[in-house]
Amino acid sequence: MGIIIGLVVTLGCVIGGFMAMGGHIDVLIQPWEAVIICGAALGTFLVANPMSTVKDTAKACGEALKGAVPKETEYLETLGVLHSLMRELRTKSRSEVEAHIDNPEESTIFQAYPTVIKNKDLTNFICDYCRIIIIGNARPFEIEALMDEEIQTIRRDKLKSYHALVAMSEGLPALGIVAAVLGVVKAMGAIDQPPEILGGLVGAALVGTFLGIFMSYAVVGPIATKIKIVREKKNRLYVIVKQTLLAYMNGSLPQVALEFGRKTISAYDRPSIDAVEQSTMNPGGGAEKQAA
Repeated sequence: MGIIIGLVVTLGCVIGGFMAMGGHIDVLIQPWEAVIICGAALGTFLVANPMSTVKDTAKACGEALKGAVPKETEYLETLGVLHSLMRELRTKSRSEVEAHIDNPEESTIFQAYPTVIKNKDLTNFICDYCRIIIIGNARPFEIEALMDEEIQTIRRDKLKSYHALVAMSEGLPALGIVAAVLGVVKAMGAIDQPPEILGGLVGAALVGTFLGIFMSYAVVGPIATKIKIVREKKNRLYVIVKQTLLAYMNGSLPQVALEFGRKTISAYDRPSIDAVEQSTMNPGGGAEKQAA
């Protein structure tokens, strides 16, 4: 919603200011200039990026439009599933714990936290490191190094769409110039026409430069930044898991280990200690109550 409101405000101010100066809105309506710029931008985007990145960019744009950052419910459920698994690790046998992490879709622990099990990548991340803890051979500092490397890999993968859109944004002003040059070429072909007609053709050509710069700095660039913000916040869930499990491996009780994870959440989004305690005492229900 914020993106839509921002674009409406930006476009309204630009077009409104142009009209207030005495400009005519019909001069800016140059569909073929837009076709040249947008088509060239899309074509170069497809040339520069693999299809997986193209598909992920479409998904990332949807997330940005929806503002799909983790809410308090998702933070609480992530901490809740970690608390339940750590209690199982402390009190149950290896085979009983493995039943949960080998098949999380059938696990009663994961089923109590639907937002976690819906996030397949996060679920696999949790299960992989719980499995390593069960094996018991790895030392905490080795696990920390491995987690850091994997989190960085996940971050790089999730930000490929951001970098792709930034590259497109940087190229749009130049593509606007291409459209403008083509418009000038067209105008030069009508050099024998009256000044009124020739001036209109030159003005139409300059619209290409305007469109390229406007789309770069007022549309594609801000959307790319929004994608980065959303993806960075979603990546924070992995850091929560990392800090919580490392604290547990270093000897902290499950409830204390949760504090290590909770403190990595931004102060603006961080659930209270009481909310975390309520969520862990009432798996599934506590997070829903907080969301309500």
